[in-house]
Amino acid sequence: MTERVSRNSAYINAMSTTDTRTRVKDVSPTSGMCPICIKECPFLCEIGLSAFRGREVLYPSPKQFGSSTAASLKDYGLDWSHFNILSRLRGAKGIEEDPDVALFHKVSIESKLGGIPIKLPIVNGAFGSTRVAKENWDALAVGSALSGTILVVGENVCGMDPDAKFSNGKVTYSKDLEYRVNKFREFWDGKYGGVAVQTNVEDQRFGVDVYAISGLEVDVIERKWGQGAKAIGGEVRLTSLERALTLKKRGYLVLPDPEDPSVQEAFKAGLFKTFERHSRVGMPTERDFVEDVEWLREQGAKKVALKTGAYRPSDVAWTMKVASEAKVDYVTFDGAGGGTGMSPVPMMNEMGTPTVYLEAQVLKCAQILKKKGKHVPDLSMAGGFISETQIFKSIAMSNFGDGPMVKAITMARAPITAVFKATYFVELAEAGKLPPSFAKEYGEDPEKFFVTSTELKEKYGERFKDIPLPAIGLYTYLADRIGVGLRQLMAGVRKWKLELLSRDDLAALTERASEVTGIPTVDKVEPEVFEQMLE
Repeated sequence: MTERVSRNSAYINAMSTTDTRTRVKDVSPTSGMCPICIKECPFLCEIGLSAFRGREVLYPSPKQFGSSTAASLKDYGLDWSHFNILSRLRGAKGIEEDPDVALFHKVSIESKLGGIPIKLPIVNGAFGSTRVAKENWDALAVGSALSGTILVVGENVCGMDPDAKFSNGKVTYSKDLEYRVNKFREFWDGKYGGVAVQTNVEDQRFGVDVYAISGLEVDVIERKWGQGAKAIGGEVRLTSLERALTLKKRGYLVLPDPEDPSVQEAFKAGLFKTFERHSRVGMPTERDFVEDVEWLREQGAKKVALKTGAYRPSDVAWTMKVASEAKVDYVTFDGAGGGTGMSPVPMMNEMGTPTVYLEAQVLKCAQILKKKGKHVPDLSMAGGFISETQIFKSIAMSNFGDGPMVKAITMARAPITAVFKATYFVELAEAGKLPPSFAKEYGEDPEKFFVTSTELKEKYGERFKDIPLPAIGLYTYLADRIGVGLRQLMAGVRKWKLELLSRDDLAALTERASEVTGIPTVDKVEPEVFEQMLE
């Protein structure tokens, strides 16, 4: 671990997330500072930039807010690359053992999360009030619907909606939330996936849950405890004084105080360019939550879910206990450390339980609950997932013999990246500015960029023209890349149904990986087989 610790510490004083640099590369492994710090240095390290901008440097570069996502730079010492998938030569499960029948494209990767059928084991979200979600919503919503996944509308959408209407502190109309829900439904087949609305402390105070259920006929309400990448309420940047004043009047914490005359003067003078809007931190209790879930069902919620972050083991255990008692349909645990909006960089790097460790803790809780005959909610894991190999491993690790407990993987940054790239290259094509190498390889017509265009044209006919091109990018990434890749991996272990993936399909590559998860190292897999097979 010495090399990793040394490499990690070098990021302390210079990070791409905050757009900071050091003068020399051979920085102190302890502090991250240059061994010789000089007065005439033209570079801004974390210390230098903080001398000018203070709290702004806690967050990803403000100039990229609304058009970026962020994640930890830290190597946690254990991730999904520390496991390998064990392929099989003989047999076939879930299909006839016939080479002409057992073809990889026949593998079923369908799943059910909380009883909701999904075409592939992926949930997209949550995408809330931050600008990056709003500006990319059409692609995220339509792409998710085309893929047959669950799409989660994140927190604070109604509270941030300038067109929202309130009566006695409760939302009665939100143009933004209505648009988001309906945009998904434009291409939803009514069977696979669905739209869920996430609610935090502010949303509950505004009555967003009731509005979503009764006004928009939303079936799934997802309560949120804290943040996936941080243990505090959600934040966004506000670029106008009027917006800051409006949100403070609605009850949000806005910093610095937009009602303070000296703050207004400083903002108008350009001393700072954005206000911060913060959400409050929830303080859940078991009794309140159980009653809350019962109340949501009385209001008409068909499914109730819970999203929480990467808290300490005692909180993981308590969350599973309470979720079991309340009989929620599924729980999403989000490992350290990333964020789709404005997560504090030090918290992304240094706070929270990394995903593999977190899943091991959650599964331990689930096993105990199951042994006691208690309700075990379906599970979805989040935290840095981008590929079919990670998805395979997370689901397989959760099957102790009765089927996987992890039914899906939740992703946010990766879907946004797919949409980012698709959007940008479509814009380049329209402006005639495509990179020559890209144009030569894939053509200059945006429709031809996407390998799934022909498939979608055939399926949707005249409606194809209504599909945003970036949505095709998301569909291509999810259904064609991850979907096909997952089928290939499953065929490689000779399993043609997702529920057949199990722990014996994995081997740990390090002692730490084995110790944390209970998955044996490669040298300890099937140790008795040689003598049994050959004697």
